Amino acid sequence: QVRLVESGGGLVQAGGSLRLSCAASGGTFGSYAMGWFRQAPAKEREFVTDISWDGDNTRYADSVKGRFTISRNNARNTVYLQMNSLKPEDTAVYYCAASRSIVVRTTAASEYDYWGQGTQVTVSS
Repeated sequence: QVRLVESGGGLVQAGGSLRLSCAASGGTFGSYAMGWFRQAPAKEREFVTDISWDGDNTRYADSVKGRFTISRNNARNTVYLQMNSLKPEDTAVYYCAASRSIVVRTTAASEYDYWGQGTQVTVSS
């Protein structure tokens, strides 16, 4: 069973930065596509970004493009989310997810097989 553990969330002022980490164990991390999703109170979970198993391909939601960067270190079984120029609307619980698919065709949450427990990010204005 794959276990994903997020860390790095917290409270930050608007314009600030945070770096989230997601450590994986129990599976073959290097073969999984990885994604980050977020869920704000009373809202649906939404796609933020994803990265292919080899790190060569990434996608971003329009709302975070140019501010967030996803990366991975397969030797450390870890995926990262660098978040810059944070805005109050980025406030949410952030989840990392792993997909066993060779190709993740869409940005739907249903593409992913394993999920972490989430880490809270709060951006104050």
